[in-house]
Amino acid sequence: MADIVAETERLRLREWGEGDADRFYAIMNRASVMRWLGGVQTPEQWDAALQRILGFQRDHGHTFWLVERKKDGELLGFCGLKRVNSPGTDLTGQFEVGWRFREEAWGEGYAKEAAIQALDLAFGRFEAPHVLAFTVTGNEGSWGLMERLGMRRRQDLDFTDSRFGPDLNPTIVYRIDASEWPWARQQALRPR
Repeated sequence: MADIVAETERLRLREWGEGDADRFYAIMNRASVMRWLGGVQTPEQWDAALQRILGFQRDHGHTFWLVERKKDGELLGFCGLKRVNSPGTDLTGQFEVGWRFREEAWGEGYAKEAAIQALDLAFGRFEAPHVLAFTVTGNEGSWGLMERLGMRRRQDLDFTDSRFGPDLNPTIVYRIDASEWPWARQQALRPR
C-alpha cells in the first residue's frame, strides 16, 4: 500500500503505488479534464509525465499526490507540490501547487480541501518561502480556486510555455507567501 501523506475530513492524499498510473490515465485522460492542459495525452506522453511526478517525490519528498475519497476509496485526481519545471520561465525550482480532478468530482470542494492541505505541507513540513500556481486565462475554475486560497495574481511573472500554442498561452501565475498563508487559510476555510 502506498504511503499516506496527509488526510483531510473527506480526503486522503497519498503517494503513487502499484497500478495507480494505469488507473489514473484511464479515468483522467479525457478531453474535459485535459482541456487546459494541452489535450488528451498519448500513453507515451502520460508515461513521461508520470516519470516527472515520481521524480519529484524521489528528489524532493513531494509531488502531485493522488487524492482519494476516504468514504469509498474512489480516486478523484491529484493535488500537491512540485518544483517549477516549465519552459519559458526563470521560476525554475520554486514550489508550485497544482491539482487535477476528474469531472465527476468538480464542484464538490475537493480541490480546495486538498489544496489547503498541500499548502499546509508546503509552508509547514517543506518550509517553502512562497508557493506559485499556474494556469491560463480561460481556466476560470483554476484561477478562481487560486484566488479563494488567497493567492495573488502576478502578471509580472507570466510567461509563454513553448509546449503550447496561443490558445494556452500565456501561462498566468499566482503566488502566496508563507507569511500570508495563516490569514488566507482562515479565509479559505470559511463557508461561502
